[in-house]
Parts: sequence; C-alpha cells; structure tokens
Amino acid sequence: MTGSRKKRLVGSFHSATDEAASSVAAGAGPGAEAPAADDLAPAPGEDNPERLAAALGITMRNPELLRLALTHRSVVHEWAGAVPGVPAPQSNERLEFLGDAILGAIVADELYRRFPEATEGELTARRAVLVRAEQLVRWAREINLGDYLYLAQGERVSGSARDRMLAGAFEALVGAMFLDRGWSGAKRFLRPFLKRALSQAVATHEHANPKGRLQEIAQERFRQAPQYEVVQIEGPAHARRFTVQVSLAGRVLATGTGRSKRDAEQEAARRALERLAEARDPGGEGVMQRAGVRE
Repeated sequence: MTGSRKKRLVGSFHSATDEAASSVAAGAGPGAEAPAADDLAPAPGEDNPERLAAALGITMRNPELLRLALTHRSVVHEWAGAVPGVPAPQSNERLEFLGDAILGAIVADELYRRFPEATEGELTARRAVLVRAEQLVRWAREINLGDYLYLAQGERVSGSARDRMLAGAFEALVGAMFLDRGWSGAKRFLRPFLKRALSQAVATHEHANPKGRLQEIAQERFRQAPQYEVVQIEGPAHARRFTVQVSLAGRVLATGTGRSKRDAEQEAARRALERLAEARDPGGEGVMQRAGVRE
C-alpha cells in the first residue's frame, strides 16, 4: 500500500470517533495534497463499512460509526505513528462497552414484556443466556462479521481469541446502531436475532425438561403445582411400564407412559404442554380453565 493510500485509510479510521456521532467526517480540508492518479482506487478494506451495511440492508446516517465498530485494537497498535501527522485510529472498545449495556437493556425489556409472570430470578437467568459470549459469536457468524473486521496485517489468532473479537465486534455494532439510529434503531437491528434465540431457548427448555416448563406455567398463572400420580404399572419386574397422570387442582391435564416413573412423568408433562400449544394458548389459561382450573 502506498503512503497516500495508507494515509487516507488511517485518516478515515481516525474520523470514526464517538465525537463523530453527530456528523460524518468532512474529509481533506482546503490545500490538502491531491492524491496521485494511482491512488484513486479504494485502499484494501476501505469499503468494509459500506459492504457490511449493504449485506445487512441498513443505511447509516454516519457510516464512520460503522467503521469504528469494525476496528480491532490490533490495527490501532500497528498503525500508531505509521503515517506522520495522522493520529492512530481509535478501536471499537468504547463502542463495545456501550453496545454491551444497550444489548442488555434491550434483552431485559424484551423478556420483561414477553414473560409478564416470570420472577426476577427467571428473567435474570434468561437474559444471561441471551447475552453470553457464545450467543454473540453465533450472531456475529450469522452475518459473517469477521469478514469485515479491521485487524493488524498478518494477525494470527486462536479460536478462542477469534470468538472474543467477534463477540466484542457484535456489541460494538449494537453500540454504533444505537448512536446512529437511537433506541428504536438498535431494537430493530436486534429483533430478528432475539426472536430466533428466544424461540429456540423456549423450545429447548420445554424439550429438555417438560416437567420444569409445566411447573413454571402452573406456578406463574395459577400459583399451584402440578400433581403426578401413577395410575398403572404393567410388565414383569425387569421390564416395567408406568402410566402417570398429571393433574392441576384435581383435574387431569394429560397422561404419559414410560419405563420408569420419571420418564412417564416427563411424557405426561410433554403432552400437557402440547395441549397448550395446540390450543394456541401459550399461558395455558384457556385449556386449564376448560379443565376446571381457575386462577
């Protein structure tokens, strides 16, 4: 890369500071040296923000915020003093700090509205799942965020370090969206990610522990715990078959069978949850009230 190309790209990095949140960098001032003819083509990676914005289908009022979000600290160290008279660019760490707080607040707001009966502990546990680094890395990979990052030349990173970069860059991207588009813009950006993650988390929880999920619904809506009763045991001692009914307030919700009492209880709970889903009644009020259970 020639000196003027490098100067142009470093200067572009430098314009992407948090002070630039109110306006796009102005570029070269009066009397600035005109670029040579062979320097008119973009420097490698100079269009990363534009390419990412196009891939995401977003328009930034201040594209330089997006450039800042993509700037890893390694390139800052490499370019510090590389071009005389041009300060080194900032890294995305400040935006990462901001994005972490915004992400946590948006997730908390979404959980608070979606689960009106959940306790503080339950909301906290669900939020922790959605904002943990592993989840951020998955979201970053969904949009191929690593392809747009500015890293030091020849940067060689391990898998764990790469994941930290991706998680931090995703948080920085959230911070950039917040500064550029406000609270509503950040929520719009995160909505599809959160929608899929919440659906997967609920489905996984119900599949892995249907008794636990049914317990949550019963306690949240009716302040009662489901009751399980073994109604039949069949087969020889080495091949027992248990049948269990699950009831609420004395009303049977579903029946399940299994090779152990525990398996039969889980099957009964799973079928009870299926009844709720089939009735399109996520909270279970309609199904349970038709069974004679009242809040």
